[in-house]
Amino acid sequence: MVLTVQRRDTVAVVTLSAEAARNAFNSDSMRQISETLNELMDDPSIRAIVLTGTGRFFCAGADIEEFSERIEDGSITALVEDLTGVLHPLQVRMRTDSTVLIAAMNGAAAGGGLGLALACDARIAAPEAKLAAAFFRLGLSPDGGTTWLLPRLVGNQVTRRFFFNDETWNGEEALKKGAVDAVVPMDELIAKSIEMAKDWGRWSHLSKSGTKQLLDASTSTFFQTQLEFEQALIVAASRTTDFAEGVAGFLEKRDPTFE
Repeated sequence: MVLTVQRRDTVAVVTLSAEAARNAFNSDSMRQISETLNELMDDPSIRAIVLTGTGRFFCAGADIEEFSERIEDGSITALVEDLTGVLHPLQVRMRTDSTVLIAAMNGAAAGGGLGLALACDARIAAPEAKLAAAFFRLGLSPDGGTTWLLPRLVGNQVTRRFFFNDETWNGEEALKKGAVDAVVPMDELIAKSIEMAKDWGRWSHLSKSGTKQLLDASTSTFFQTQLEFEQALIVAASRTTDFAEGVAGFLEKRDPTFE
């Protein structure tokens, strides 16, 4: 089994199996991960997803043994195209969907597995977590969105050193750099991640999806273009029942309850 899903009220906890966390990105497992996350994001009863691994691994990226086999039989290019063709659309949706995604980083996240964690809305790490690129050791350039996602968290030059020095950050180092949002003891990791997922997931659909898109666009557009994007999204949100509920809650001095 590649993964398991447990539902905790409005939060789904997705746990990669030990084998999948260690070698998550082969052809079959990558598709199962993508299909599961997409199905959960399609489910209106799920407001947030907590993604975690098993044992020493959060998600260690590609199956290197499969790489070796595919190099031998001449099909490696097709494999790399297939894997990125599944991972990249999943990450795009994660960055724009109203479902909140929290990476509960229990162990090593490397390569595309690191990209999967970085594509989440927040990362909570155990001290034992490890963040590594690992692309240079394989003679590859980085992938999994890492060259776009990591600089937005830690800065361009810190990211450059991370890749060129082939660095590995533990939980505390990642927190100091800004790559993760909190470090908690391993036995509190899932509970804290669910708590954050529920807290962030309670907001309205358009507040969440709009903010994700606006923040990602803000570093690559002119100010005027960003203002136009903000206007389009806030006008759309103003037409919703969630906006009416938010106004009513404010006036009545109570917390709003969004659909």
